[in-house]
Amino acid sequence: MPCERSTSAAVLAAVVHPDLAVATSLALAAAALHTAWNLLIKTAEDRDLAAWGQFVFGGVALAPVVIWTGLPDAAAVPFLAASAVVHVFYVRALVAAYDHGDFSLAYPLARGGGALTAAVLGVIALGDGLGLGGWLALAVVTVGLASLVRPGAPRSEVVYALATAALIGTYTVIDAAGSRHTSNGFAYGVVLTFVTGATLTVVGVGRGRGPAFVASVRTGWARHLVSGICLATAYSLVLVAVRYGSVGYVATLRESSVVLGAALGWLLLNERLGRRRLVSALIVTVGLIALVQSQM
Repeated sequence: MPCERSTSAAVLAAVVHPDLAVATSLALAAAALHTAWNLLIKTAEDRDLAAWGQFVFGGVALAPVVIWTGLPDAAAVPFLAASAVVHVFYVRALVAAYDHGDFSLAYPLARGGGALTAAVLGVIALGDGLGLGGWLALAVVTVGLASLVRPGAPRSEVVYALATAALIGTYTVIDAAGSRHTSNGFAYGVVLTFVTGATLTVVGVGRGRGPAFVASVRTGWARHLVSGICLATAYSLVLVAVRYGSVGYVATLRESSVVLGAALGWLLLNERLGRRRLVSALIVTVGLIALVQSQM
């Protein structure tokens, strides 16, 4: 089974390459948390409010961790600012993707496509190396993603998911570079969540959503808190992981969550093509496993 092979690869990595084992474990934990908070957005009545609340509550909830560990180094500030701007567009694209498409399509396509984008940009901008085996593995991932899209699928379903993927890849590379300019990658992730929440608040108030924000805090604070902690923790773990492995490796392994996302769309949300998309997501997973093995 793919999951069993992935686990075996992680165990072997722990023996042979300790740094890679750390990156693998953190990325897989982040994948599970990431699926959880995305599902909470998809199932929310107002997805825009749900996304806003996650960043705000996640940043505030984990702020004490930063007080204990210390702030990111000053050299990381430009990357934090740039990433916060990209995240505003990312949130808008993500909400639109879930408004127009099934979770079992939008989530795997956006996350898997984001991994591909991050891998390519990581090589171009950061000098990360994947090797021939890594690129062949990413080719398998691409085939799996393409098989997610059924003939005649509404254009909006695919366009918003791919736009989300492009933005995911962009902010992943920015943040990977930022985390390498600070000694505290976890704090970077928490501060980024807080800054993104503040930026989304300013933008939302400008759009006239201020009263809705206030009402959402009163009635939906528990949901925002749980999903926000999942969000902030998941991404902070990724930013620690990229200190031990390449951006392409970590970002792609994190996207093993596409299988869980496809399965949840089929089993919990009763999406019509969920079973077929689960098969496509498993093809993506095969590529992910091949990537893991190519880096060992």
